[in-house]
Order: sequence, then structure tokens, then C-alpha cells
Amino acid sequence: MTHSVERPILFLDVDGPLIPFGPSLSRLQTPASVSKAFPDQGNPLLGRLDHAVGPRLMALGCDLVWASTWMDEANESVAPRIGLPRLPVVEWPETSTNDGPRGLHWKTRPLVEWADHRPFIWVDDEISGMDRLWVAAQHQGPSLLYRVDPTKGLTEGDFSVLADWLRTTVPNLDSGTDA
Repeated sequence: MTHSVERPILFLDVDGPLIPFGPSLSRLQTPASVSKAFPDQGNPLLGRLDHAVGPRLMALGCDLVWASTWMDEANESVAPRIGLPRLPVVEWPETSTNDGPRGLHWKTRPLVEWADHRPFIWVDDEISGMDRLWVAAQHQGPSLLYRVDPTKGLTEGDFSVLADWLRTTVPNLDSGTDA
């Protein structure tokens, strides 16, 4: 066994964290900022993506993974608009929503399995106390289940919390956690 620190995983949802649901007009890109290379592809909400978020996520020094029902469409429609490369995608199993305790999000178990004892952050707008309790009991590595306000998406304050957690929980992480 080596003593090197494995990079943490950052599981990233799209709707809510990257595409806010609220009337956040300040997040809407102007038509000039959405080039003809990125038409809305029938989804006007893509204009709510903030192109500055991708570099901020990369600067955290985590292995980024899509944890969204967008699946690989996140690589096609979202990643290029916010400056991210193609990312791995969590493939959701065909399971019953009744698996696990009442209130456990259907994503929780597959994300813990994917992490396989590595430190991880899960950024989503549907995380609950039950998810935190279940992960604390089932995951042997450090984890941060971070709920984003879906009306605002990822904010400066959110990036500060993520960077602080990485700095204190994975202190030997060789990255630019100055996000």
C-alpha cells in the first residue's frame, strides 16, 4: 500500500447546481456569450450555465464525475459550455426507489459504491439528512454531501466551502484548492 493521497472524487449533478431553477437573471448568459457553436439544442435552460464554473471546478483538484440523469448528454451539452473536458458518468442501476431507508436518495448507494472508500464530495440540490446519515454509516472514507440551493446554483460561497473541506480533510492533496 502506498502513502500517496488519492484525489477525491467530486460527483456533480447538473439541474440545480449548474442550471439554477429560480428566476436568477444574473446567471443567464447574454446571446452574445452563447456562441453559435453552442445552440440551445432545444433546451433554453442551457443559457443559465455559467461558463466560469468549469475552471473553478477543475481548480478544486478532484476527479470530476457526472452524477446526473443527464448521463452522457452532460458531456455533449454542458461540459463544452462551461469549459470542462469529457468526464466519466455514473451509470445508474435499475433499482427500486424503495431500496434503503425511507428518505434515502436513489443516487446515494451507487455513489458510495463508485467512490469505493475514496474521499468524495457530492454536489446536488436533493441531498437530505438521511443521505448524510447513510453515507456516514456505509462509507469508510471522508465525504462531503453538499446541498446547493437550486434557485442559485453553485455560488462563490459554495466554492469556498468545497475548497475549505478539501484543504482540511485531504490536506496532502496536490492541487490548487484556491478556488
